[in-house]
Amino acid sequence: MQFPYTEPMTVRSLERAFELLEHLADAGGEMALSDLTEKAGLPMPTVYRLVQTMVAQGYVRQEASRRYSLGPRLIRLGESASRLLGAWARPALADLVDRLGETANMAVLEGDEAVYVAQVPSRHSMRMFTEVGRRVLPHCTGVGKALLAQLPEDDVRALLARTGMPSHTPHTRTDPDVLLAELAAIREQGYAMDDEEQELGVRCVAVPLPGAPALAALSVSGPSGRMTPEAIETVVPVMRNAAAAFAAELARV
Repeated sequence: MQFPYTEPMTVRSLERAFELLEHLADAGGEMALSDLTEKAGLPMPTVYRLVQTMVAQGYVRQEASRRYSLGPRLIRLGESASRLLGAWARPALADLVDRLGETANMAVLEGDEAVYVAQVPSRHSMRMFTEVGRRVLPHCTGVGKALLAQLPEDDVRALLARTGMPSHTPHTRTDPDVLLAELAAIREQGYAMDDEEQELGVRCVAVPLPGAPALAALSVSGPSGRMTPEAIETVVPVMRNAAAAFAAELARV
């Protein structure tokens, strides 16, 4: 059966419900009803009805404090979606490894953390390895900074206030203003770097993945001796092209 419509059919209440879930995720997973209403720009009775419907289905949870948080039924959906996104990313990561010789990763922002959803390791005997599913704070990793650079400054400040900025090496950024200035530069230049900020002796280059269904980024990491400033000049354009090609592929899925 064909419908005589030329524009996509949508259900506005469903659109609003998904927008509320995204607002909760952007806020770290929990918000007061008043804050959620302000963020959504909708009447409070409308937000309340939508949220209570999702509470009844388990997609939102009402805490004892009366605040609302993401619900447990989202975990299964999120895990399945992350696995699928990671599977789609593997050919692009494998191509990066073939062209650059270093370990390639993909990560997404979940709540306040960067989560690695796919990896293809380098063939070098000395190589970087990060377990798929590993969660890291984003302030001290290249892929994390590429994710944060896609957020508004106020959202980044709120995230850093929740997580803090613990130091992992003498090179870790621990001042929010310093990091925010770096994020502005990342937006301008189109790539992020971790210069031994997460682990001594390791450099990482990361690029955002535009148009992905969640905030995502690709990264390539290796020993500092191989990931020299000269090598990085070669790495960046290859990664940008890979991210653009993969984003276009996702748009066709």
